[in-house]
Amino acid sequence: MATFTPALLVIDMQYDFVYGSLAVRNGSEIIPAINDLLAHPFVAKIASRDFHPPDHISFAATHDEPLFSKITIYPPGDTKRERGLEQVLWPKHCVADTPGSEFVEGLNQKALTALVSKGTDQDIEMYSAFRDPWHLANTTLPKLLEDHGVTDVFIVGIAGDYCVKSTAFDAIDFGYKTWVVRDAVRSVDDTGSEWEDMKKKGIKVVDCAEVKRLVAFMKIKASKF
Repeated sequence: MATFTPALLVIDMQYDFVYGSLAVRNGSEIIPAINDLLAHPFVAKIASRDFHPPDHISFAATHDEPLFSKITIYPPGDTKRERGLEQVLWPKHCVADTPGSEFVEGLNQKALTALVSKGTDQDIEMYSAFRDPWHLANTTLPKLLEDHGVTDVFIVGIAGDYCVKSTAFDAIDFGYKTWVVRDAVRSVDDTGSEWEDMKKKGIKVVDCAEVKRLVAFMKIKASKF
């Protein structure tokens, strides 16, 4: 019988993304749903956070360029400029050790079992909780999941079209069965294209009720063996 060892990934539920400089519309609405899922028997309940230096490469102010304009960024050492990626220039957000980087009030932080910081390098953007977009280095997340023997990851948080989507894509690439909980996610854009992108990648899109039924059912089933 195949094992089912689920982990819950709570992506970037931080003040700046809910109420602050880069607030996602209606982001606070998903806090109760996330807390409800945190009460269920996931083997690991891991939160990610942006934890940027004050002059991070993703900030418009770093480049003296307009907010939400776009530039091309390159990985450190790419002197030939061969691996460029488009980068949206954001308002300053989630600067390390500032109130904006803290988890949002109301999130049940006591239920979390681990914390993963990302975007800590001045010159590297990092939407995914697993690794940077050039795959130069992993965060602590892959090791955490491996140590817990995780088979399935369930992803919630902000923002659906950026960090949630990137994390889900990498979860698939790392070999995990991947589920994104649609009613516990909020996105920047209203188009909804991220959901089709995720489905095409093989990611399962579910709702909170389905997750709770699945986790409860698999726990009962496993107890019989």
